[in-house]
Amino acid sequence: MTHNNSTVANADCDSPIERSNGETILVGLAGSLDRTLPVPLGVQLRGLIEFGIALGELPSGVRLPSVRELAERAGIAPMTVATVYRELRESGLIESKPGAGTYVGDGHSSDGLRSSAMRKLQRRIDGLFNEAEQLGLAPSLVASLVNARAARGRSSLRPLRIVMVGNFIDTTQQYVDCIRGHLGGGDTIVATTVSAIEKAVSEPLPYDLCVTLAHRRGEVENLLPAGIPVVGLSFIPAEETRALLAVIDPMARIGIVSIFPEFMALMKPGVLRFTPHVSDAEVRLVTAPDLKEFLLGLDVLVYASGAEPILKDLPSGRQAIEFRYVPDPHAIRQTLIPALERLRTEAVTKEEKPS
Repeated sequence: MTHNNSTVANADCDSPIERSNGETILVGLAGSLDRTLPVPLGVQLRGLIEFGIALGELPSGVRLPSVRELAERAGIAPMTVATVYRELRESGLIESKPGAGTYVGDGHSSDGLRSSAMRKLQRRIDGLFNEAEQLGLAPSLVASLVNARAARGRSSLRPLRIVMVGNFIDTTQQYVDCIRGHLGGGDTIVATTVSAIEKAVSEPLPYDLCVTLAHRRGEVENLLPAGIPVVGLSFIPAEETRALLAVIDPMARIGIVSIFPEFMALMKPGVLRFTPHVSDAEVRLVTAPDLKEFLLGLDVLVYASGAEPILKDLPSGRQAIEFRYVPDPHAIRQTLIPALERLRTEAVTKEEKPS
């Protein structure tokens, strides 16, 4: 009983930074719900959290508002928030810690084990350098030996085979093109989609690592055969997209078309973030019955990747901007590259074990 009281007390004594971050998240989620959209608020809320995870705006370990806090600030039923949280927990995107609250999860049950292994390895490295110091060896010499050992192991490894799993093959290929430049020599990466993986679930997949959008990591992991690690990457709006939005005429009639209902509430603030001189924009789904009429009244169309078929109905002379995302380079360096290095290290370890 004492332990439980201590846990609650700790949860109530968040640091000023944690409280500030929590308030920012609360305001962001509640303020982005749009009652003018033809999408239930619960669907919007789930999309806001999912996409926030995909874009890295809600990183792993971030504490989410409580059901009561979010319901009161957003003016929606607590049951609606509770249902969204339950669905996100079931999909592995968030997790509840008794007495502490609800947090963004990491989508991978082995991450805790990996962190533990990294700490164990760090202790061994510290011990190595301490031993070298006692023997009178310079740290630079030890580092050179370690680097030489790593290089020798890499040279004997076959290249790694990577697959990127996305929603649409064309946009996923664009993601692949962005990632390829960060890979080691000889490593290969190909594009596929969730639907293609579902159809090939009974066939062996010749890949060493799978990469996907952060919020789809758990889903993709469940589709793949055991033994293929899955890395989730966060995304950012493409530089070209941001540049085109920044120069839109302030008086232009802007329309936004989304593919997924749950992301409608995100696209509007996402577009307006890069067009501060524009006061408003209307949003439609690709399936909206009045879509053709809607397109006729626009000066500028901003459409989600994958919605290209609607361009045939846009009158000539009107500007169309794809709201395109690209893998966050920081996520590639901090998440994908270390995952590849772990695979190389594990392969060296297996090769060195006596048969």
